[in-house]
Amino acid sequence: MIRVMLADDHTILRQGLVSLLSKDADCTVVAEASNGIEAVEKALETRPQVAVIDISMPELNGMEVVKRIHDKLPECKILVLTMHEEQEYVIHMVRAGASGYLLKDSASEELIDAVKALASGKTYYSQYAASVLATQYSQPDKEWQDPYKNLTQREREVFHLVVDGKTTKDIARALDISVKTAENHRGKVLEKLGVSNTAELVRYAAKHNLLV
Repeated sequence: MIRVMLADDHTILRQGLVSLLSKDADCTVVAEASNGIEAVEKALETRPQVAVIDISMPELNGMEVVKRIHDKLPECKILVLTMHEEQEYVIHMVRAGASGYLLKDSASEELIDAVKALASGKTYYSQYAASVLATQYSQPDKEWQDPYKNLTQREREVFHLVVDGKTTKDIARALDISVKTAENHRGKVLEKLGVSNTAELVRYAAKHNLLV
């Protein structure tokens, strides 16, 4: 049996995917998650063979979810299932550790095929995603800059908390750190991303599709 985890904040869609996979004799859904932080926690707890991850989720962006799961559970293969087809999404998600990329308007049979392909150690990309990756291969000099740049994992957490409207005290409580440390992290985030204040940081997040 292929152990699968599903992470999507749309309950009806997620339940539909659970039903679809559960009907296949080779698959079993071992966990569901409705936000990014929960997705990482459930992955570490259940150690699925394949994790199906949406990009746009609350609390933690899908790109960061993929990176964390890939770093902590390299044996877990990650399939991105999303409505986003922008080239930057494909490139960044693959770089973060995704082994597959599928659009939500794909046929249900293709999702099953993708999960089975990843479980067997292969990759699976939709026709569009495959063409994007082929373009990158043929144009290696084209820049696909990581929107997080050189932010550390903790700074990425602070980034999303600031964008979400949290104060420095809120951030300190959420991350169980001192207010001074939270303020230092916030300053580093602004400095590394080349912005001056929270408003500019929110605009940066919107421009680079990092809002959750």
